[in-house]
Amino acid sequence: MAKKKDIEENFSKTELSAQINLELDKAIDDLTLFDDDLMSKVFDGNVEAAELLLKIILQRDDIKVEKVKGQVTMKNPYVRGRDITIDIHVKDGSGNEFDVEVQRSEEGSSNQRIRFHSSMLDVRMLKKKQKFQAIKDGYVIFICQHDKFGKNLPIYHVNKIVEETGEVFDDGSHIIFVNGVYEGDDDFGKLAHDFNCKKADNIYFKPLADGVRHFKETEKGRDAMCESFTKLADKVAEERADLREEQIKVNAVRLMMKNLKCSLEDALNTLEISGKERAIIAKQLQK
Repeated sequence: MAKKKDIEENFSKTELSAQINLELDKAIDDLTLFDDDLMSKVFDGNVEAAELLLKIILQRDDIKVEKVKGQVTMKNPYVRGRDITIDIHVKDGSGNEFDVEVQRSEEGSSNQRIRFHSSMLDVRMLKKKQKFQAIKDGYVIFICQHDKFGKNLPIYHVNKIVEETGEVFDDGSHIIFVNGVYEGDDDFGKLAHDFNCKKADNIYFKPLADGVRHFKETEKGRDAMCESFTKLADKVAEERADLREEQIKVNAVRLMMKNLKCSLEDALNTLEISGKERAIIAKQLQK
């Protein structure tokens, strides 16, 4: 016969597991295309969605996407250099390459970051002994959940110019900021609306709606999102091992649940832990 303590411990673990699953479900339900986890999965291998996105942003109907991949890590050729992981990497039929990012915070869309992303995209375009003229166009596109320049325009193109003449210096490098809070009645307004939607039924563009619906409303899709959160929790724990920042929060939640006999949800709310971080901390409590 099982001891009373063992039964209580098993019940506690079962109850905690149920609460963790509840937090994961909430996190997935609250995701929008401005969350890179969802956005990368929706666009990964989704040529139709990538073509739709680029046709709207570039205002061209002749875009033919050759391949698109989500969450691509680009290694710095310098041994001690910083790597980057881009949300979606697209290559069109002409060999032009696109780094498309979603960004909530203004700090995350800094000019210096754009410069670095552009350089990392360019450095891989030429093979050994190829002429410089063979380099294809490179696009760094940031879809921001804020108005980068505060002018209430749907899109901003950043180009180099010759100061003395005012002429555009066209070297094939393109930087574009999309205003993700723009509310116009055009395709830009619809695109911004779709990126802010939590429910697939409210999304205008079918390729985006279908992708969001798969990862939010099907068992296979939700399992993939849960797995993504688990991997992210492990990565955060590893990267922050020295600072212990996340572990302090995990321990605080654990102690509150134990000593104050409160639920996981109440502990997270009391500590004002919100968004994706709730799911990450909840997953770490399973360890």
